[in-house]
Amino acid sequence: MRWINAHPGNGARLTLVLLPFVLVLGAYMIGSAERLAENPNDKLLPGFAALWEGISRMAFTADVRTGEYLLWSDTWASLGRLFAGLGIATAIALLLGLVIGILPYARATLSPFVGAISMVPPLALLPILFIVMGLGEASKIALIVIGVAPIMIRDLALTATSLPREMIVKAETLSASSWQIALRVVLPQILPRLITTLRLQLGPAWLFLIAAEAISSDSGLGYRIFLVRRYLSMDVIFPYVLWITLLAILTDILLDRLRIAVFPWSELEKGK
Repeated sequence: MRWINAHPGNGARLTLVLLPFVLVLGAYMIGSAERLAENPNDKLLPGFAALWEGISRMAFTADVRTGEYLLWSDTWASLGRLFAGLGIATAIALLLGLVIGILPYARATLSPFVGAISMVPPLALLPILFIVMGLGEASKIALIVIGVAPIMIRDLALTATSLPREMIVKAETLSASSWQIALRVVLPQILPRLITTLRLQLGPAWLFLIAAEAISSDSGLGYRIFLVRRYLSMDVIFPYVLWITLLAILTDILLDRLRIAVFPWSELEKGK
């Protein structure tokens, strides 16, 4: 049997899924034990006891100065900015992607412009955003929108233009207007892709958020990571990084479940 035709069973699949995580965890345990054996005060690779102490201090112990549980207050601050940015970007992407995808004049006018904007490094615009919009929430949210919206627009426009021409022709033969074709033919077809492209932009959105929080913020997960780095507090940095990763994974899973629940036919098409 060729390897290309070999498929793991359920048990083997679970083992293969867990294997990389176990290897990384084992490598960390070995590295941490060796460094702590040489220097018990080493901060680079803290042991699990130190990591748990850091989690407990940030998540379950009220801050003396503010009275807040820092992990949770940072989480809510970051998620508020993240979801605001992604929500605005999604609305813009849906509108412009649909218009560019179905209207040739709009495609000729906007497609090159959106393509050029998508090539601009968003982080290079961060100083400009801070100067123009200030150091508050607006500039951080705007960075997320600028960072992810152009890519989403291009993806949705390509999805719309790749729809079978026969669908449009059939709608035209039934006297459907451009508005009706857009809303009743094209829009239902690109909505599942909207959720998928939103999932693909979760990683970049977190990157832009953390960068903005690191430079100018007084709360948030990115702010906390860069605040404690000066003290080499890896017992806080590692849990925060893992927590961000877990939040991103959970968001990705929820979006995929939403796509399947709302558009079950998209799962059948994906399996073709």
